[in-house]
Amino acid sequence: MLIEKLIFNVVAFSLFVFIFFKMIRKNDTTYVTVLVIEAIGILLNFIEIFLGLKSILWLKIIMYLMAIIVPIIVIFIEKRGINFSESLVILEVKLIGLTGNKKLQKDLLAKLVKRYPESYIGHKMLGAIYEKEGGMRKAIDEYVQAIEINNKDYETYYNISFLLNELGQKDESIVMLNNLLKVKPDHFNAMQLLGDVLCSQEKYKDALSVYTSMLKYYPDSYEAYYNMGMAYSLLTDFANAKICFEKAAEINSMLYHGYYSLGQINMIYGDLNDAEVYFQKCLLEKETEAGAYYNLAKIAMLKGDKDKALQYVNIAIETDNKYSKIADEEPVFIPIKVAIRFNYDEVKNEEPENLTENEIRVRKYLDRTYYVSGDISKKDLYLARASKEDIENARREKLEKGFEQDEEYSEDFENEIDTNDEIKEEKNEIEEQKEKEE
Repeated sequence: MLIEKLIFNVVAFSLFVFIFFKMIRKNDTTYVTVLVIEAIGILLNFIEIFLGLKSILWLKIIMYLMAIIVPIIVIFIEKRGINFSESLVILEVKLIGLTGNKKLQKDLLAKLVKRYPESYIGHKMLGAIYEKEGGMRKAIDEYVQAIEINNKDYETYYNISFLLNELGQKDESIVMLNNLLKVKPDHFNAMQLLGDVLCSQEKYKDALSVYTSMLKYYPDSYEAYYNMGMAYSLLTDFANAKICFEKAAEINSMLYHGYYSLGQINMIYGDLNDAEVYFQKCLLEKETEAGAYYNLAKIAMLKGDKDKALQYVNIAIETDNKYSKIADEEPVFIPIKVAIRFNYDEVKNEEPENLTENEIRVRKYLDRTYYVSGDISKKDLYLARASKEDIENARREKLEKGFEQDEEYSEDFENEIDTNDEIKEEKNEIEEQKEKEE
């Protein structure tokens, strides 16, 4: 019993001294925690001896654990090349993260990387916190230091490229992404981001080259086909765009934005039946629902079904009131304009929140191409059979927007279309009703 106590005190005291001098040498107060734990274990032993207490098993276990086991574990960890102090701070930061105290996390990590500039995980975690808070430049600085320590960290390399693009430094982002793909050619996110950045710079052929490489590593990637479809669309190669969008939709039947683009392309070609099928599929997704209803309304007007068109356009406006202004300026709706329930309240979002920059660009480009193609824009009012006054107004609106009218078609328009009495009666009824209300 006495020998055991002697051995315990000698070993415990030796470990205490060893950890104490390690703290002095490293000038790292993190080891104070370990010293306090050891001191408590040694103190419990002296209390047991001083009070002459009989050996209590649970108390002995606690004493050995605190005074001997803990410091031995610390020494073992550091013998394996792991910085105990760094590990303890990282553990503390993760635990604090559960409370959501970002400021304390940053303070601890900032002190850690200042004390240990080679702390790879410290720089990386600090960069991630800065990124979440929107401090992109600070995040980049920390990420750069992290990959200088560990140049095999391809994800952090990608994060830097992503943040550079977000900051508008697209050329720098392209350089980093190309460098990343040289050493990690199958990095999916890097290929996708590189293609997107190239598209944003209108380098669509270069983007197609990236997406084609993407298919070598991921032949069943609907993202690759979808992105190729967007690039081909912006190159006005609608035949290949259609093939790519169809392939993407074949792989992923929930690709509603792809269906939407297919609907737009079919409208450009004048294939209203196919366009209608694709827009009907888009009704299942909230982000494409309003636009789909709006386009279905145009198709219904072009097919001469005013009732269905009115129903669709009103639903589109109810779903997203930005279509009030769009429908108001669309000549094809002139015959039913008086019955449309316009809503000019403040528009919440011009575009769906989850649309990428390239998706927005493609949508607008396909819409613009649909009008300037002239194929449908020459027929819409003809089929709608509006009044002569409405025709003149529509022609004037189109000319102001840069659209051309064929002289021959204009003459046919005037000869073929007579005054629409039904429209005039509806207008008169509404005006009379307004006068009564006043």
